[in-house]
Amino acid sequence: MSSKEKKSVTILTESQLSSRAFKDEAYEFYKELRKSQPLYPLSLGALGKGWLISRYDDAIHLLKNEKLKKNYENVFTAKEKRPALLKNEETLTKHMLNSDPPDHNRLRTLVQKAFTHRMILQLEDKIQHIADSLLDKVQPNKFMNLVDDYAFPLPIIVISEMLGIPLEDRQKFRVWSQAIIDFSDAPERLQENDHLLGEFVEYLESLVRKKRREPAGDLISALIQAESEGTQLSTEELYSMIMLLIVAGYETTVNLITNMTYALMCHHDQLEKLRQQPDLMNSAIEEALRFHSPVELTTIRWTAEPFILHGQEIKRKDVIIISLASANRDEKIFPNADIFDIERKNNRHIAFGHGNHFCLGAQLARLEAKIAISTLLRRCPNIQLKGEKKQMKWKGNFLMRALEELPISF
Repeated sequence: MSSKEKKSVTILTESQLSSRAFKDEAYEFYKELRKSQPLYPLSLGALGKGWLISRYDDAIHLLKNEKLKKNYENVFTAKEKRPALLKNEETLTKHMLNSDPPDHNRLRTLVQKAFTHRMILQLEDKIQHIADSLLDKVQPNKFMNLVDDYAFPLPIIVISEMLGIPLEDRQKFRVWSQAIIDFSDAPERLQENDHLLGEFVEYLESLVRKKRREPAGDLISALIQAESEGTQLSTEELYSMIMLLIVAGYETTVNLITNMTYALMCHHDQLEKLRQQPDLMNSAIEEALRFHSPVELTTIRWTAEPFILHGQEIKRKDVIIISLASANRDEKIFPNADIFDIERKNNRHIAFGHGNHFCLGAQLARLEAKIAISTLLRRCPNIQLKGEKKQMKWKGNFLMRALEELPISF
């Protein structure tokens, strides 16, 4: 989208927000929005009218605003509810990311024990072993596609073992995950995604049947026990929760590891600084989360009660979408916001969200990134981008900021 085209656009569509062209120029576009149109109109097809939020202070306010709901059933009457776009939609959407208190609190409590600081630290040796094993496979070649060979398998192996699901199914999860986070309402895409989600539901049903017969000390077995008690978790919530843990358990971390590596290789002074001062790793991770936020746009929030923002009435049933990527580049909050600085102080980014829906797996993602990047730099001291920066392509995707691939040599 060129600068001229941006000025002529009065309403953005889902397909535009999801395009590769938008991803390439998004930061410049967001900068314009923060200056002049911090509340930008969206047309979201079957979802109706929406608004894109680009400023940090607005994002913080709205992520905690009780007038916004994640569960559309808390906004729409029975007559107003839209028909499901996908046949398997109901089976896969009853999770905590789409819920409001008190349901959200109930669902989050069921899994948060597995993501406490103590539990995450216990995974450190396992994650280190996985990182070393993955590099053992590619190091003799002096080359790898970091996404496929390292950033994707590392977190999917970790979450698979936590949940108790077979590692050989991990490539299927990748395909199903893309269908879940694809917001397209184009008829051909809907049909394809519905087919893929049908496969995912069949897989989950088979997995749950096996876990009922042979429960183990994994997270899915614990959720099945909660569902069997009848008061803590419904069957639909069980399937939705497993789906969410699989997808969210690796998708953000893949992007964090990839985007951080990319940022370091595009800023050689920062890469060298990190090599010389490895104690800056935690700070570097926070800066990577801010600079190329793994989740670019939030999932939708529905307006339950009208309110005024920047002189504009946000009406009941309007959709609010917050650009975490834009908020994390807000010049009023982050001095020199477009500069990648691994020593940045007071880095109050919101890459993991804010409020009730702050990412449950944030600590795990940080630990995985710390081990992955530290191990990569230690074992591959001559790492460099294979090809030119302009050849690197961002995926056309609504929610995520993700590179299609990241070829590197070492």
